[in-house]
Amino acid sequence: MKPISAILITVGIVLVILGLMLAFNFKLGRLPGDILIKRENVVIYIPITTMLIISGIITLISFIIRRFF
Repeated sequence: MKPISAILITVGIVLVILGLMLAFNFKLGRLPGDILIKRENVVIYIPITTMLIISGIITLISFIIRRFF
């Protein structure tokens, strides 16, 4: 089991990153490659590119956390 200090540091880093994203109004939606289908009464939004970018960021963060902790 990991020491509580490592877990607190990790949570703190994640919160700082999220706070910076909110402070600089970082928006990730409506990228090229995202699918938007508009019909009469239905709107379907499939964020393929956005999901790939978020997945890459989460993978990178988890790799760094495992590497150093």
